[in-house]
Amino acid sequence: MKQVKYLCIIAMAALISVSYANGADEGTNLFILSGQSNMAGLDPNQSFTPAVMKEFGKDNVIVVKEARGGEPIRSWYKKWKPAQGDQPKAGGGLYDSLMAKVNAAVKGKKIKTVTFVWMQGERDAREKHGEVYAASLRGLIEQLSTDLGRKDVNFVIGRISDFDMQDKTYPHWTMVRKAQVEVAEADPRGSWVDTDDLNDGKNSQGKDIKDDLHCSVEGYRILGERLAQKAIVLINKSSGQ
Repeated sequence: MKQVKYLCIIAMAALISVSYANGADEGTNLFILSGQSNMAGLDPNQSFTPAVMKEFGKDNVIVVKEARGGEPIRSWYKKWKPAQGDQPKAGGGLYDSLMAKVNAAVKGKKIKTVTFVWMQGERDAREKHGEVYAASLRGLIEQLSTDLGRKDVNFVIGRISDFDMQDKTYPHWTMVRKAQVEVAEADPRGSWVDTDDLNDGKNSQGKDIKDDLHCSVEGYRILGERLAQKAIVLINKSSGQ
């Protein structure tokens, strides 16, 4: 009789353990995609969203994207300041529109993980704001984390390409590239993607491009895959898989 009771206790404990584990796994994985023209040119439905849905399940994924070409990071980061002086001023309008989309998408949903996917920096390189780019990017991630009420936001940065490695027309190009890698590699929840091979081929107008400011048609498809795979690795690592 004692043995039967003992087995019952073990079975109940196992059941409770399984129930707890399943409860911990409940919830949706939220992916927030934003940035300027190279993010605007990326169609998540082509490669990014299918990849994360394959990994986590169609019903366990929400992808929100808000991007606009030619925008500096101060259009998102509300506490942005230049290295010297107080001009230009931070705006934050694009961030507000992004968060309006995010809030609408997650309403009534239990969010398990959040991953911020960022492809931006060209405008800041052109305007010579590379000195404050790393601090601005960290500040933006912190701003997003605070507004979402989370301390576990993952982030993936698409490093700007090899378009102007001599810093000729975009004086802080290499400085911004370095800052992006620095921010990603200094944080266990961060990662970055190489885009140097994605700006050759044919663009959306069918024109041949080489070391272009923007990705090729095929480059955008590959970019989506790479961003998704980095995000998947971060999520699985944080959950111990």
